[in-house]
Amino acid sequence: MTAPSQEKQSASKNTSITAKNANIATEDTNIATNKNDNKPAEQPSSSFPLLDRFLGYFQAVLERSPLTIREYRYDLTLFFRWLKTRRGLVAKDIKFKEIPLADVSIELIRSVDLTDLYEYMTWLSRERKLQPATRARKVSSLRSFFHFLQTKDQLLTENVVNALELPRQVKRLPRYLNVEESRQLLNAAASATYEYAERDYCILTLFLNCGLRLAELCSINIRSIRDEKMTVIGKGRKERTVYLNGACLNALDAYLAVRPRTAKTDPEALFISRLGRRISPKTVQYLIKHYITQAGLDPKRYSTHKLRHTAATLMYQHGQVDIRALQQILGHVSIATTEIYTHIDDRRLHQAVESNPLAAERLSRPPADTDEANIEEQN
Repeated sequence: MTAPSQEKQSASKNTSITAKNANIATEDTNIATNKNDNKPAEQPSSSFPLLDRFLGYFQAVLERSPLTIREYRYDLTLFFRWLKTRRGLVAKDIKFKEIPLADVSIELIRSVDLTDLYEYMTWLSRERKLQPATRARKVSSLRSFFHFLQTKDQLLTENVVNALELPRQVKRLPRYLNVEESRQLLNAAASATYEYAERDYCILTLFLNCGLRLAELCSINIRSIRDEKMTVIGKGRKERTVYLNGACLNALDAYLAVRPRTAKTDPEALFISRLGRRISPKTVQYLIKHYITQAGLDPKRYSTHKLRHTAATLMYQHGQVDIRALQQILGHVSIATTEIYTHIDDRRLHQAVESNPLAAERLSRPPADTDEANIEEQN
């Protein structure tokens, strides 16, 4: 290949990269201006006083996250719209998502029986095509709501949802990137040339080294970082300390050197969007998907949460991390949640078998007796 053709190909490649980086920037802006991250905001007609009291209790007293509150609202409005349809309380020409719920009363709630709940589970499976894990969450939301009405508002004498079994779920091993794939992903961000490249590289580095949840990463404040430690707020508003290795500290230094100084809102936020706001989960998800594609990996197979699995798996496989220490690093309440990472390291399973003190034993037969040998020959 001649020099001019090489320069032309290089220029074309750089133009392509620049265009892709520009697309990231545009998408970053579009996502930041979109307030409806996952589900459309529920209208006033989709609520009722008892639901508002329940959600208010979970938000103000139990301090559940906004995402958790939104999921509870979605699950419960779905159930009561289905219930009103089942009871013939809805006009035939009204769309399901527009069914008003302001008239849901304690009498209607008291009328719910186990048969209704079984029918609802069937509807979720056959009509909505929901997976067992999603249906299990619907059951958990109903249990919490009915429990609140029974124990806090004292409007129910029993919680009928307690008798409803959770759908059986197939336990799958978590997907994760191996070391080489993880490096490919980091290199994809390192080669980006747009103005927020250092931010994106820092985000990927923290995911792959610290095993953070998406919400935890988005909620990090500058003052949360002290020396080689970082404080994050996990599920249930529980605070934990995450230790930063050399890669994290280096990526943070590089990002902080170019981080925008004039954040329009929430100036303490570590990661800032193009609009000067705290970066949103939706933006981070888009960025991760983009770099996974740039790294030549399958964006359908890997997601933002898979980077958390990757960090946990690599720490367990290569860091000789005790399972209890890994539980603390990841912020798991139950050790059973962490134990799934012990089942994905085939090398350790093989090493465990080989470390058995009887592994060196071998069958050794004494020389055959002459008489016995003669008998065998005759036979």
